[in-house]
Amino acid sequence: MTEDPIDRTRLRPRYWESVPLNRMTQREWEALCDGCGKCCMNKLEDEDTGEVALTCVACRLFDDSDCRCSQYPIRHQFVPECISLKPGDLDKHMYWLPQTCAYRLVHLGLPLFDWHPLISGTPDSVHEAGVSMQGITVPEFEIGEDDWEDHIIEEPV
Repeated sequence: MTEDPIDRTRLRPRYWESVPLNRMTQREWEALCDGCGKCCMNKLEDEDTGEVALTCVACRLFDDSDCRCSQYPIRHQFVPECISLKPGDLDKHMYWLPQTCAYRLVHLGLPLFDWHPLISGTPDSVHEAGVSMQGITVPEFEIGEDDWEDHIIEEPV
């Protein structure tokens, strides 16, 4: 079983359905993350179309076993370009957020998937549903950036 860094028992019931993203507590905001790990994958953007493709090439700090950043609190020391997602930044970053991302879904007024830990009550449900990056990544230091397009994957939904 994956260790759950968020104590979901101390959250307001179904808060994401009534609390605007910019009014959520830090604990509520963090709990929206389903732990899929897709945001920690390197992506490729087509210069002509702006379309973003997901790869299975993981950030050097990504822990493939639990789909979490191994250095989350201090990640910017190692990966300065890592994005800190905030409610006011969603429109700016929407283009690279995974289609299943709770931040995207709530921002667009869509429901969370049944496998989301806030619905299922367990952090393992995202992995059991087959929508996480658990066990399917390649570390970025093993693949040259010119070869990332060989590792484009369809987003698991």
